[in-house]
Amino acid sequence: MLRRIVLTATASVAVLSAFAGSAAASSPVSLLPVPLPPLLGQAEDRLTVVVSETGNARTDGRYELECGPAGPEGPAGGNHPAAEAACARLDELARAGADPFAPVSRDTFCTQQAGGPATAQVTGVWQGRRIDADFSRQNGCEIHRWNNITPVLPSAGA
Repeated sequence: MLRRIVLTATASVAVLSAFAGSAAASSPVSLLPVPLPPLLGQAEDRLTVVVSETGNARTDGRYELECGPAGPEGPAGGNHPAAEAACARLDELARAGADPFAPVSRDTFCTQQAGGPATAQVTGVWQGRRIDADFSRQNGCEIHRWNNITPVLPSAGA
């Protein structure tokens, strides 16, 4: 499979090089470079966060969170109550190579402590990939996972 990819890429480069040389010689039109896809942290992330049963009516609800490159309107948007801090945390996790939306592995041993009935669902696009993650505070691992993504999700005492 890898050999096929390398051969295809080599053939493609050879054809494009030949075309570029003949096009430049026979036409006054120059070939423009193809734009590259956005680099890590430059694409806009759009998440919907639904939080319930936190015990605080001010933090329960549905929030839109938009994180993107800094611009005239800033890097954060949406109606999330802590949009800038939430985007900063997601950016920090991305730079560290962490995936805060990954579920707890089934073979992980977790303390059987209860962190309350709070639940959250995060859907949308983060770092160019689709996200559909559920959060709870049902055991030590889930509590840690929730706390790791705070302030995207409200803190336990909020």
